[in-house]
Amino acid sequence: MMDKAAKKLPSETSNGNGATNAMLPSDTVPSQPGAVEPMMPARVNACWSCRGPVMAGDLFCSTCEAVQPSRPLDPFARLDLEPGFEIPSEELDRHYFDLQRKLHPDRFATKTSRERAISIALTADINTAYETLQDPVKRAITLLEMQGMTIHADGCNTMSDPVLLMEAMEQREALAEAKSLDAVEGIATVAGGEKANCLAELADAFGKNDLSTADRLTTRLKYLIKFEDELRTARARHSQAP
Repeated sequence: MMDKAAKKLPSETSNGNGATNAMLPSDTVPSQPGAVEPMMPARVNACWSCRGPVMAGDLFCSTCEAVQPSRPLDPFARLDLEPGFEIPSEELDRHYFDLQRKLHPDRFATKTSRERAISIALTADINTAYETLQDPVKRAITLLEMQGMTIHADGCNTMSDPVLLMEAMEQREALAEAKSLDAVEGIATVAGGEKANCLAELADAFGKNDLSTADRLTTRLKYLIKFEDELRTARARHSQAP
């Protein structure tokens, strides 16, 4: 009776000998030939240490408390945050530092070598996720990619919008013609206002799931942030001028 019922489950495959095996994640496959693993729901993994059930995304096994290996997660899921463009910095910091405390390698000094290695890998993943979500351009790109948008290797789609191209040309021309530090500061003030408006519009586009507009605004935001670097260079040049 058990064999007949098992054959109806879509998550099983035949091993060629008439027996069936559950299609578990790669890190849940029995390490010993012939070992038998319990059937688990798709969102449940097997602990590498005690083989007990571990919910996907859990850092520790509830049975033996062993830290669990890193699994593919988007930056929001990695930091246990809801996907969205607007993330209060204090909330982002709270989630990040809470995970850092739990996974700091010093807490695993007396653990097994595997647990120490896992904690180091997880800490690196958390740092990467934090850096991504701190950066508004990377955060926007992540949200677009999560929705299936194709993003170019340079970080966002190339600036083909004639309005954006004209804006970029006019800003660079004005900066090139600036003859004093005061003139540069005036351009910086205008650019800062444009960046603030772009961030607000980007948040609104993501809130409405208007991905086409969000994609265009992400490209504009990337340029405006790059223009800030050019403004800093111009400030330094005029500050050193006699």
